[in-house]
Amino acid sequence: MDSLLKGAAIVMMGVSGSGKTTIGAKLAEALQCSFIDADDFHSKENKGKMRNGIPLTDQDRIPWLHSLRETLMKSMAKGTTVVLCCSALKHDYREILRSADPNYHPTDNVMIEMTTDNQNSGEFSGKKFEGGASKSRVLFVCLEAPEGVIEARLKKRMERGDHFMPASLLGTQLALLQIREGERVIEVDATANPDDIVESIMARLGELEEF
Repeated sequence: MDSLLKGAAIVMMGVSGSGKTTIGAKLAEALQCSFIDADDFHSKENKGKMRNGIPLTDQDRIPWLHSLRETLMKSMAKGTTVVLCCSALKHDYREILRSADPNYHPTDNVMIEMTTDNQNSGEFSGKKFEGGASKSRVLFVCLEAPEGVIEARLKKRMERGDHFMPASLLGTQLALLQIREGERVIEVDATANPDDIVESIMARLGELEEF
């Protein structure tokens, strides 16, 4: 599996409170690779909005996703493996990250870039990929748990002052979360013991065919 994942990026995705940072760090340790927390790439403005319970828009997220994509591109160009924890809730967001692989071309005519004219509206525009799909070396693992479990985690985290994301935004994130049928996303139970979750992810990654 080590040779299969060489130069790949594994994105731990899901809503805030699903355990992305904890599981992602443990997975990176198991794979002996680097770990990136997407929260570190958010602007002060984005963090301020979330701290005040204001949902982010596409206009807020797209520049953030582009910076993450550039970071993944640099890692993949060096042939190194990396684990990234990032919400990546919408299909279009994941396509931006998948395009860090220069050989990836999605099935849909997905708008990957944002032109200056559309930055105010937050609409996807500009560079368009057309034609048949290919498999990206950016892989996604979605951590899933009941809403009540995640809400309790978020409240405890806010009480400790560990994060800027309030539990009040959980509903917005859950509404955004979308995984298409047949999309290459590994879905795992995030309520299990962290070590067991990582073991499950490692097993699922080992089942992947060459990509």
